[in-house]
Amino acid sequence: MNNRHIRSTTSPVYFLALLALCSAYIQGPLVKIFDFPGALAEMEHFGLHPAPLFAVGVVVFELSMSALILAGIYRWAAAGALAVFTLAATFLAFRFWEQQAGMERAMAMNGFFEHIGLVGAFVIVAWYDLRLRPLAGGIA
Repeated sequence: MNNRHIRSTTSPVYFLALLALCSAYIQGPLVKIFDFPGALAEMEHFGLHPAPLFAVGVVVFELSMSALILAGIYRWAAAGALAVFTLAATFLAFRFWEQQAGMERAMAMNGFFEHIGLVGAFVIVAWYDLRLRPLAGGIA
């Protein structure tokens, strides 16, 4: 790879694409912060106990991983972590195969595959970042 590839990771378009990718992982925690009872209800709904620990953990995790991605600090690791988190959350939240045919099943199926797409995007970000690291001076 040449310097053109390194510069592409610092371009405004690349940053905006990363911001768009992380937007749900910024918006979601902010909603949880401003509606903590709702966050607790969400954790309870998915059977995550103790709900306060999971709610705070999700807020801290999503915001910190998004910040690392946007800042370019251990971007590969943060993107990988959000890929694993999203995959796990997808199987927890969008269990369309357990639902009867109809609108709710269709919506859950759409949500499932949209989140699988997010997983793929985070894997691409991690892979791309790792490929550039030797050129940029090491894995950091």
